[in-house]
Amino acid sequence: MILSTTDTIPQTEIIKNIGIITGNSVISKQILQDILGRVKTLVGGEIPYFAKLLTKARDDAMHRLELAAEQSGADAVINVRLTTHTIMDTSAEVLAYGTAVKTKHKNG
Repeated sequence: MILSTTDTIPQTEIIKNIGIITGNSVISKQILQDILGRVKTLVGGEIPYFAKLLTKARDDAMHRLELAAEQSGADAVINVRLTTHTIMDTSAEVLAYGTAVKTKHKNG
């Protein structure tokens, strides 16, 4: 599966636009880690727990996007984008979206 942030893929021709697809992940902070993270904001610097949490959510959203593409019959997703939304004070969603397409390799 090819995932691309651009609207073209080198050496390929888009032969069918299947449509918009999405993959998302909703994450929730642990209360103890949230308290430690708030303390860390007083002194500054990266909060490794939150970075790992968001990285996992992003990876899960991208994996779900890829599964959705495969289920739609696509062999590529173009214009892939990621966005994050706060759902509650302790939860967030990472959404991956793009356009599922069928491609054909160009000769040459």
